[in-house]
Amino acid sequence: MTTNPRKKCLVEFQLAEQPLRAGEVAIVGAGPGDPGLLTLRALMLIQQADAIVYDRLVSPQIMELVNPRAERIHVGKASGCHYVPQEDTNELLVQLATRQRRVVRLKGGDPYIFGRGGEEAEFLVDNDIDFQVVPGITSAAGCASYCGIPLTHRDYSQSVTFVTGHRKGDQTLELNWPVLAAPGQTRVFYMGLHNAPTIVRELTAHGLSESCPVALVERGTTPLQHMTVTTLKDLVDTIEREDFQPPTLIIVGEVVQLAEKLAQPVLAGWNSALTGPAAATASRRPA
Repeated sequence: MTTNPRKKCLVEFQLAEQPLRAGEVAIVGAGPGDPGLLTLRALMLIQQADAIVYDRLVSPQIMELVNPRAERIHVGKASGCHYVPQEDTNELLVQLATRQRRVVRLKGGDPYIFGRGGEEAEFLVDNDIDFQVVPGITSAAGCASYCGIPLTHRDYSQSVTFVTGHRKGDQTLELNWPVLAAPGQTRVFYMGLHNAPTIVRELTAHGLSESCPVALVERGTTPLQHMTVTTLKDLVDTIEREDFQPPTLIIVGEVVQLAEKLAQPVLAGWNSALTGPAAATASRRPA
C-alpha cells in the first residue's frame, strides 16, 4: 500500500514538532478568520490543548477545529468594552498553567501585532510560566490580499505602516501624522472606526490629498466580509452610510485603486469583494 505524499509530509511535520507540554502556554495567532490561513503549527496546538482561551476575533470556523474535549474560555474584547479585563486574562493564563493544563491563548491575526501578546508574554515570564509564540497572518495582510490590494507596489507604495487607531484607555490618538501623511506609502489602521474623523482631519492637515483612495474591510477573509472603496474626504460618511462595525480595517493609499482590478476572492473561497460605486448600495452581511 502506498502512502499519500501529502499525508506523509504532514505526519513528518507533526513528529518533528515538540508537543504542547502540561503547564505550558502557547500564544497562537489564528489569522484573520479564514481557517485555510491557519499555520500547521497553530492547527496542531489547538488540537492538542485541553484549555483554549480565545477572543472575539477568532472565527467560528476556526473554533470548529479546536480539540472537542478542550475547555473553552471566552475573553473577548471590543473597543471600550472588555468582556474580561486584560489583567484578569493574564492571571487566568497563569492559573491554568499552574494547574498543569496545556493552554492555548488563541488570538485573531498575529498575537504580536496589536494583539496584546507581548503583554501576556511578559506576565508569563514574570510568573515563571513556560510559553511559546506562534505567529499568525495579520489582518492587514490577509484582508488586503482577499480584497485585491497589494500593500506595496513599485508604482504606488514603497512602504507600509501598521497603525493603531485606538489608544489604551481611550487616550487621544497622538501619532506621527507628518510621517503618516508622506507620499509613497500605504497606511493600515487597526481599530480605527471610532477615530476616523481624527484620521481624516490629521492626514489632510498634514498634506495628504482628500482624494486619496481608502478601503474599508470588515470581517475580512470570512463569509461576512464587507468591503468598499471610498476617498479620505468621504471616509466618515461611508462608515455611517454602510454601517461598518468592528473589526474593520482602514487602508489608506494609492494601492487601494487596484482593488477593482485585482480582487479574485473566488480563489480564496468567498464571495466577490465589492468595490467602486456598487459598494455604496450593496453589502454581504445579512440584513
